[in-house]
Amino acid sequence: MSWLPGAYQSGVGRLLTRICEPYVGFFRRFVPPIGMISLAGLVALFALSFIKMGIAPVFNILVNLLSQLGLL
Repeated sequence: MSWLPGAYQSGVGRLLTRICEPYVGFFRRFVPPIGMISLAGLVALFALSFIKMGIAPVFNILVNLLSQLGLL
């Protein structure tokens, strides 16, 4: 939202800030802004994507294992 002037002051902006700030704030500590633009949101999005790619195969292995054991 740092890319859009006044976005933080809108109702939607305040709601998104409350929901996303705990996660994105973690990355904001490590990713410095370039001028007035923060790239921490993009880094957080990529991190979430990588986490998803890592968790999905593990979940599939667990489901296959449980189905082979007859628990599913």
